[in-house]
Amino acid sequence: MAAAEGAGAVGRLAGTVHRLQGQLRRAQAEADGRALVDLASGILVERLRCSPVEAAAQLEGLAAQAGLSTLELAADLVNQATRDDIAGLARDFVAEAGQPARASVGLRLRSAEAGALSAGDAQSVAQSILQHALAPLGAVAVAIWAAHADQSLSLAGSAGFGDEEPARWRHVPPGVPTPARRALDNRATTSYDTLAGAALPSIGLRELSGGRVAVPAGAGGRIIGVLEICWAEPLPVRSQSVDRQLQVLAELCAIALESHPFSEQDPRSKQPDPRLTELLDLADGLNDPCLVLQPLLDTADTPADFLIRHVNTGFVDFAGRPRNMIAGALLLDAYPLVAEPGGLFDKVEHVLATGEPFRAERMRLAAVVDTVPLTTQAQVSISRQGAHVLVVLRLEDGTPKVASLLQHAQRLGRIGGFEENLITGDIAWNDTLFDLYGLPPTAEPIPLDQLAAHVHPDDAHSIGRFLRSLLHHHRPASTAFRLQRADSVARHIRVVAEPVLDENARVTSVRGAYQDVSAQHWTEVALAATRDQLAQSQQETAERNRLALRLQHAIMPPSHGTVDLHNLSVAVRYRPAEKDHLVGGDWYDAVALPSGQVLLCVGDVAGHGIEAATGMVALRNALRGLATTGAGPAQLLAWLNTVTHHLTDNVTATAVCGLYDPGSRQLRWARAGHLPPVLLRDGKAATLPKVGGILLGAVGQATYEEGHTQLEPGDTLLMYTDGLIERRDRSVQDSLESLLQVAGEPRQLGRGGQLEDQLDHLLRYTNADTDDDTCLIGVTVR
Repeated sequence: MAAAEGAGAVGRLAGTVHRLQGQLRRAQAEADGRALVDLASGILVERLRCSPVEAAAQLEGLAAQAGLSTLELAADLVNQATRDDIAGLARDFVAEAGQPARASVGLRLRSAEAGALSAGDAQSVAQSILQHALAPLGAVAVAIWAAHADQSLSLAGSAGFGDEEPARWRHVPPGVPTPARRALDNRATTSYDTLAGAALPSIGLRELSGGRVAVPAGAGGRIIGVLEICWAEPLPVRSQSVDRQLQVLAELCAIALESHPFSEQDPRSKQPDPRLTELLDLADGLNDPCLVLQPLLDTADTPADFLIRHVNTGFVDFAGRPRNMIAGALLLDAYPLVAEPGGLFDKVEHVLATGEPFRAERMRLAAVVDTVPLTTQAQVSISRQGAHVLVVLRLEDGTPKVASLLQHAQRLGRIGGFEENLITGDIAWNDTLFDLYGLPPTAEPIPLDQLAAHVHPDDAHSIGRFLRSLLHHHRPASTAFRLQRADSVARHIRVVAEPVLDENARVTSVRGAYQDVSAQHWTEVALAATRDQLAQSQQETAERNRLALRLQHAIMPPSHGTVDLHNLSVAVRYRPAEKDHLVGGDWYDAVALPSGQVLLCVGDVAGHGIEAATGMVALRNALRGLATTGAGPAQLLAWLNTVTHHLTDNVTATAVCGLYDPGSRQLRWARAGHLPPVLLRDGKAATLPKVGGILLGAVGQATYEEGHTQLEPGDTLLMYTDGLIERRDRSVQDSLESLLQVAGEPRQLGRGGQLEDQLDHLLRYTNADTDDDTCLIGVTVR
């Protein structure tokens, strides 16, 4: 018994864990989706100049019109706006497939990108790319490795492995031949049909011995990690498109490794030097950024370079790069411009040789990021600590943030920076500019004086004015042109540049930036076409509303004087909706029949616009014709229901139909889902007893109950539509009670007579708020 209870408790606990894991996965998926939708909404805010709320509503509306999910449309918008590798891959994939269903590759990769950019660490990035991008390819696990300068690897994030496996592979020492190590050595994607057949150790070997693919993850020409993907079965056949997807995912991993530096501390490493430990603790205790440098001596025991052994937790690279790109790198690799005469390298070398500390209140620091030089001023303090050198920097406020923003802005805005020395002919381009021109990074940059040969012939005069402003008038200039690349791809480009003058006011160089505005250009073209279509649609809609309003007023004028029908005085008030596009289907009729009776009716066709107005005309005329048969009100509504159901297009309506006999003053009436008439007698207002009846057009056949009311001289009968009383914040019954209270109030008579004053009073003091049509008939018995 106890064992059974224990098993039941374990089962319930396992069920709870499974449920919570599912909720966590759904929450992560929703968060990734929200990030993608927010990115697309931001694009619409910029393009349409609307608020974020309007952009979100526009995104949902466009998705519904296109028959796509909001996420699919968001991915398409981001693809159009960025024109990056993911966008190109999605377009090629769709073109190769020839069917819309394959377009989901763009959504999967965009969702993985959104998850990676919004993740808090590389572990979350691994989970996001496995869920969104790799699982649909059949992969079951993924590992993100961080590469270090000493040829070791660290597991930065993983997903799909057992709980104990990541701990076993937290650190891979140098020299261990793993798939990730082979990919780093080859600097290319490396694949194995089965891991067991490759006889290589790696994470998940005991559980997943199937196919493996290791893709180097690089940023700015420097490989900083590896994406390793695992299959449970032998490696499936991969197409070129799948290989491109894996390369895009590796780039996302590189961004993750840059944004979320991985700790290099290995708990299984040998006991460190106590003096070095004290120095690292000292560095981590400083608030200012600092580097611990280890000299690398040549054969003459002279420092050839310095290894950046450690950067403290407060370190911020003034060029905006993450800490893991600096820690473990060589000083001259990370900051090549420190080698200038009298620069930081000379000062560090002097401190190491003499032991004399160095301090400068302002020292120029320079770095090159994506071939663009960045400089700043810093307060520098250098001291020797045993065999190492400690460099403490106090940077100018905001410099690292500005540099980081510059890099991200260049990447997201597809901006390529350049600087051309007009004296030496040296030209510096960043990687983005080579990509804009469709050239490999090893190609020769194109000088400004040859720019006209690479643009559309119609834009050559614009390039001429641009160069004259720069080189002859010495003024900053900008222009837009169509770039014609060697691969026959045309891009819309905007270039901005400024001349650099020497002390003699001569132009020595030109620096500036190119930006790919193709997406913006085509979006503007599409928006212009959309605006034209929208204007035409608005004009057609306005014309339809005017036609509906004219039709409604022709049949039922808003008001007219009292009409005498036998011993009845009949007055009508019709109040149209305040907005023309809400023209509704309210209708009324009061007519003497050949039988001597008086037909009194009010109805309301569901909906607004021309359809409601034409439905109103059809039902009103049909009831007039049916009433000449001499049938009672219940039978008339039964016939009218058949007309509504079979002879109109999806029309439903409510109505009240009454037949009054002038000789006996008896009123017979029936209702079809409509509000009951109100009887005013001796200063008191009350509704007539309700009789049953379904609204018109809901079913093919319906029966209606009939009520009988004996009217007396002086009685007033009110028949109305729901626009008179309906409010959003209260029930219909409460609104009816309010109507009875207003109808029973004593009034001062005006010029229109008692009945008309009564109707005007009701229209004025009933507080409906739905902006719907209102139709009101008042009938007084003489």
